[in-house]
Amino acid sequence: MKSRRRYQVRTRGKSIRPSRIPKIKPGADAGLKKVFAYIGVPDKTPFKPDLFQLEALSAIERSDCLVTAPTGAGKTWVAQQAIARIYEKGGKSWYASPLKALSNAKYGEFSEIFGAENVGILTGDRKENPDAPIIVGTTEILRNQLYDAMHQGISLSAGLAILDEAHFLGDEDRGVVWEEIMIYLPSRIPLLLLSATIGNADLIAEWLSSIRSKKCIVVEETKRPVPLYPLFFHPSGTLFPLTAPGGPRKSRLHKKVAAYVNTDRPPLLSTPRKLPPFGEIMRVLNKYHLLPAIFFLKSRADCDHALDLCADNLTHDNNKKARLSRRIEELVAQSPHIARHRQLWHLEHLAVGSHHSGQLPAWRLVLETLMTEGLLCAVFATSTVSAGVNFPARTIALLNSDKFNGREFLPLNPTEFHQMTGRAGRRGMDHIGFAVAVPGKFMDIRLTAKLMTSPPTDVNSQIKINFSMVLNLLLSHTPGQIEDLLKKSFATYMIIKARKKRTARKHLRNEHKHLWQDFLHHLDFLEETGYVTESGALTDDGVWASRLRVDQPLMIAKGFRLKVFPESDPALLAAIIALFVNERESDDSIDKAFKPKTLLKTFFNVKKSLLPFATLMTDRGFDVRPLFLRPAVTIYAWATGQPWEKILSIAEIEEGDLAMLILRTADNLRHIRTLTQVFPEAAETAAASIDLIMRYPVTMDYDM
Repeated sequence: MKSRRRYQVRTRGKSIRPSRIPKIKPGADAGLKKVFAYIGVPDKTPFKPDLFQLEALSAIERSDCLVTAPTGAGKTWVAQQAIARIYEKGGKSWYASPLKALSNAKYGEFSEIFGAENVGILTGDRKENPDAPIIVGTTEILRNQLYDAMHQGISLSAGLAILDEAHFLGDEDRGVVWEEIMIYLPSRIPLLLLSATIGNADLIAEWLSSIRSKKCIVVEETKRPVPLYPLFFHPSGTLFPLTAPGGPRKSRLHKKVAAYVNTDRPPLLSTPRKLPPFGEIMRVLNKYHLLPAIFFLKSRADCDHALDLCADNLTHDNNKKARLSRRIEELVAQSPHIARHRQLWHLEHLAVGSHHSGQLPAWRLVLETLMTEGLLCAVFATSTVSAGVNFPARTIALLNSDKFNGREFLPLNPTEFHQMTGRAGRRGMDHIGFAVAVPGKFMDIRLTAKLMTSPPTDVNSQIKINFSMVLNLLLSHTPGQIEDLLKKSFATYMIIKARKKRTARKHLRNEHKHLWQDFLHHLDFLEETGYVTESGALTDDGVWASRLRVDQPLMIAKGFRLKVFPESDPALLAAIIALFVNERESDDSIDKAFKPKTLLKTFFNVKKSLLPFATLMTDRGFDVRPLFLRPAVTIYAWATGQPWEKILSIAEIEEGDLAMLILRTADNLRHIRTLTQVFPEAAETAAASIDLIMRYPVTMDYDM
């Protein structure tokens, strides 16, 4: 076999002989013949609910219910039927999801089923038909409505609450919102939890039963609706089964794969710092009818660069090319910005796309639409596509066995892995789905094989105290009552269970020990700074500050107390609020042409005025983000009508990140808009600010 290139590999400081990069030639192990023969489209048959779906419907009639099942198993059908039963009785339902994109999708689905006049959506960005009998929204909005209900002394107007993607309870950043909802939701409202498979579903159900005084029934489905077969892509182009068939050790590598892994200098697909030849890989997958595929890559840049390596994928199916071109033309007509997208050529001529959070929401929606309609051959994505978006393929290809969590790369856990492989195999479109392990520098083949059969990971409590939580609970509770609420936390319950079993769980033990003390720490600071009285009640400032349900409520509140915010200038107010949204370090060496004197004067005044308070927060042990000029300059330019391309050059970030900065700024401004009683001018200005920055291409047509 001829090599295209050789390069030197160094291991532990020692030079070994160079590895080969062989020429790729499509091939498949003989043992795959029967497997590949199973590929095809199932016959259309009348829908018949699975047993687990019927069990879940029965359970939610008399209790709470936690449904845990693989991606694509049909959990949404359970939700639809449960909502229909409540709707037929004249009741209201609340469907909460973690993502605005998922909420938008469910809003569309439910509108078709129940009629648009009967469905509303609340995501922050969208507020439509809020009094409808069926509400779809984000978990944060539902949590905020529970805050309001407790404050007003009323019960949430709903006969059913559904939490989709309930395994987010264990999400480090956002799990606290799920846990708060479960604690605050009145027990009279049945709670339906829909989740990917999780390891400790019974423990979660026991906890909910203990705090809600009603049984929570677990309905578990472990069988995938479409079977998954694991493959290994050898650098020669030959496909092998990843694991050996049968036996007690199902994760044991196939002998030829084991031989590859164990060799001192295995052939490789590319040099370590380069991406593999995706066009040639797709040629192999296409030969064996394994497309469309989702390739999971480690970074946004890799996803974008991968497109240029797909030149070999020029399709010769004129009918499919024509259908793809027509559909793209229709979608572009709804979103003209896409017509100038730098990756449009790859999409139209190679039927491939790049999907990640650095892309605009409108572009991601186009890719999701085309992929769902079967018009694309492949999408190159980061792991974000695995979370909650309906984005199936026949095959998923893994090039990395680790995942970046925002701080470091860590090995995939079983839940993350199953979320990704859950995209392989389309219900009603495939008899079988495939997960292909592609060898490379960041790919642990043995770990990948092990993850194929690993049980799902446990979900642990991520509850944490923050100022917004404390302020909002103090609206309706005394500190003593809040202590009782915190005793209802999943963290507390897990500790009690762990102690009974005499097992040591350090990460839980620490969290439990500090939860109440952390609340008191926040409470003391709020008393010191005039938001709470000595008796633990909110002051007038504490009451209006509780409306700022944002990441940095006290910093924004202090700005209003000091009267340093530009309360009459919408563009300037938007720019200043962006300071408290930004999470990135920024290079503030900006062309002075983009820095109006008014903005600079306001920025430095705000920064100087807030410095003593920020220092006090830091001294008391609270995190405070530094204030950078660039986000303010970016939002000011956008709010004053500068074109999108110029805004990108000022921001020096990707389109998706810029859109997120604008969306989060708008969300903060919405909370300021509620302060009509104490800051009427600022509230009115905030409303005008939102109108200035929430425009195309940040906003999008949701009816693609």
